[in-house]
Amino acid sequence: MTTDRTEETAKKTATDKAPAMAKKAAKPVVKPAAKKAAAMPKPAAKKPKKAPKEKIVHDCFSMPKTEYLKIAEIKEACLKAGLHVKKSEVLRAGLKALGEMNEAQLKRATAGLEKIKTRRTEKLPKKP
Repeated sequence: MTTDRTEETAKKTATDKAPAMAKKAAKPVVKPAAKKAAAMPKPAAKKPKKAPKEKIVHDCFSMPKTEYLKIAEIKEACLKAGLHVKKSEVLRAGLKALGEMNEAQLKRATAGLEKIKTRRTEKLPKKP
């Protein structure tokens, strides 16, 4: 009797597995490599490496008020020309213009500048 039951259950499980195996065999086998090759586009030409960004330096300086107001005048002139510039951009453009001058032009540009005493802020002692 016990053998009859085991034979019956073996037949049932074999018949249950047969249709499942047939379904698996009916599906076409797709190679995963073929999918990846079709999905991945060809690599374009190598992009040029970006130049590393230059480090920004924060500094403070002293200047007469009339020269400081000149920055605002230059900014306003730029706005009339359709350019929105920041104060630092005005100063950097001035530095660029000075850098392009020869020695004689630099002497003339700096000769008329008033010598000013810079205010030195006292450094506070570091907290322990």
